[in-house]
Amino acid sequence: MRHDIQPNERAFSSKEVAEEVGIATPTVRKYGQILERNGYEFLKEGDRRIFVQTDIGALIALRDTDKPLDDTAKDLAEQQKERLEESIVTDVAINDTYEQLPADPHQLKEILMVLVKELAATREVNVQLTSEMSQLKTKVSRLQQDHHVISSSIGNSAQRTNAKIEKLTDQQNAHYESLLQQEKQRSEFLEKELQHLRDEQKQEWTLQSNFNRRLEEELRNRKVKRGWFFSLFKK
Repeated sequence: MRHDIQPNERAFSSKEVAEEVGIATPTVRKYGQILERNGYEFLKEGDRRIFVQTDIGALIALRDTDKPLDDTAKDLAEQQKERLEESIVTDVAINDTYEQLPADPHQLKEILMVLVKELAATREVNVQLTSEMSQLKTKVSRLQQDHHVISSSIGNSAQRTNAKIEKLTDQQNAHYESLLQQEKQRSEFLEKELQHLRDEQKQEWTLQSNFNRRLEEELRNRKVKRGWFFSLFKK
């Protein structure tokens, strides 16, 4: 049984809790089931859960946890149990105090006024602390989201950089292959030209050698004819 709910404490519907926490209404029901499964108690009207500020804090803790939901729900249920036990002890202490209250109505009124002021101040502090805790958790959640966005941005930037490097490397390799192919073709062309020049030179040498050989034969033939002609006169 819940003993930590104040008489005038505001109650929230599932829809209001969803807007307050920043999650969908089905997620509110899901978180509620997880909490109950691990021992957490809700104030209920029939089968419908009625949420108070401490329950909203529990849902925010589930929303922002990095641990498994059941583990966090167990911790929240344990915290609620301790809080309920403290509430029971406080009720017992208040009952003991009532027995020692003075019989004078004026003194009793003064004591009650002091208690009311202290209770109001305590509630105000609790509300402020709850609000600050909610704001802090919201900031932490936003920081986690910002961290995720920054990490994703860095990862995407690194991928784009690697893609550009790979593209430039492929272009450089293609350019190198093209230059290598051009140089190979140029070398083959020069080799063919050189071989052509060699063939032409060899042909020239062959022609020149044949010409010299025919010239020598012609000269020898002329010498033989001249000798034969002179030999006729000697006879």
